[in-house]
Amino acid sequence: MMYGHAWYQNAIFYHLYPLGLVGAPEQHRIDAAVEPRLDQLYPWIGHAQSLGANALFLGPVFEASTHGYDTRDYYQVDRRLGDNPSFARFSEAVHQCGLRLVLDAVFHHVGREFWAFRDVLEKGENSAYVDWFANIRFGETSPYGDPFSYDAWQGHYALVKLNLANPHVRVHLFDAVRMWMDTFNIDGLRLDAADCIDSDFLRALRDVVKARKEDFWLMGEVVHGNYCDWVNPVTLDSVTNYASYKGLFSSLKDQNYFEIAHTLDNQFGAQGRYKGLYLYNFVDNHDVGRVTSKLMDDRLLYPLYLLLYTMPGIPSIYYGSEWGLQGEKGKHTDAPLRPKLDLDTLKNNPRLPDLPGVLRTLGDIRRGSVAISHGDFRLVFVNHQQFAFTRRSDNEIVLVILNSDQRDVQLSLRIPGSTGEFYDLLNPGQAFTAAEGNLQVSIPPTWGRILKAAS
Repeated sequence: MMYGHAWYQNAIFYHLYPLGLVGAPEQHRIDAAVEPRLDQLYPWIGHAQSLGANALFLGPVFEASTHGYDTRDYYQVDRRLGDNPSFARFSEAVHQCGLRLVLDAVFHHVGREFWAFRDVLEKGENSAYVDWFANIRFGETSPYGDPFSYDAWQGHYALVKLNLANPHVRVHLFDAVRMWMDTFNIDGLRLDAADCIDSDFLRALRDVVKARKEDFWLMGEVVHGNYCDWVNPVTLDSVTNYASYKGLFSSLKDQNYFEIAHTLDNQFGAQGRYKGLYLYNFVDNHDVGRVTSKLMDDRLLYPLYLLLYTMPGIPSIYYGSEWGLQGEKGKHTDAPLRPKLDLDTLKNNPRLPDLPGVLRTLGDIRRGSVAISHGDFRLVFVNHQQFAFTRRSDNEIVLVILNSDQRDVQLSLRIPGSTGEFYDLLNPGQAFTAAEGNLQVSIPPTWGRILKAAS
């Protein structure tokens, strides 16, 4: 199933977690003054552009109590960052640079300081907002000692589940989305915990946003399951590709390219269940450890990102990882994954100084190739440390070859119907000749080739 080439199908994302990046306090008083920390984000717009990104995804920016996923007010920018007018100016700057802007939307649950939940805490059964929340049961006690219990997200009672079937809740949320679209000119939403949200709500949300902006992008956080249940013409445009996430790094760490080759073939090969879908691909994000800390060998980052940029879908880079930043979850906190960073300090003392340039090159190649951005996927060769596949469009054939070995490797590849020159887009000036469908090619250590067939 192939949709038209909307902007997001050509996107390369740069992912920021604003509350962490600007060093906002982890705890946020309900009466706190506005702090203009959004100013710290401006340099990152140009930096994202310099990497070749054309879309910016921001983690939570609306009023919350702690990490941003415990919303307090859907209509106000978090005062630890700034206010609505300052965020509107930031959005304008993003768009003036030619980037799209996507925000995190937390609709499954709210924080305990959300104004309607505080009304229930104050008035109990007499509150007009009892039915705004899922399964409130008076006569029971919550882990917080409330005289009622309620449903929460995965047993985390600081995150109170909304009753998304309630029409008043929907009006409140959908009016907020319309406000974000009108005031901040956003281009899409990443829906937190989308795999826990009823599909009827997702259909209604899609109707709201597509009526206002036809190319508005809806991407859901989904971990397990059949992604077609979410990505289809009536609900979402994309989901997080967690099904390939682990294989992207463990195939390198374990010297087992068979793992990711099987996953990608199952997803996008001739009989692939997700052919034509543009899933959101990543090697790390605000919820999982930095991939550099998982691989334990910086050299493997190069074939890793080469695969991220050439596999089907939409690539995303998490802020700081373009320099090989390290980070792992704490015992009861994700704060180490969401650090305060200073752009100038990183540029002047980078851990991996050449990696940003590599990502820029990969982005340039991706944008210049219809086959890589939109073509089909065919497995050509796989063993423990080498992996090759083709991406084909109507007028272009590209052969991607990956090598995780620490030495140069010679491969003999069978590419039926191919005769003539293959030019290396990744290593300019180098070419290989296919004869009667056979191609002899050398692959540099912990690197690869992106070979384009001469037309």
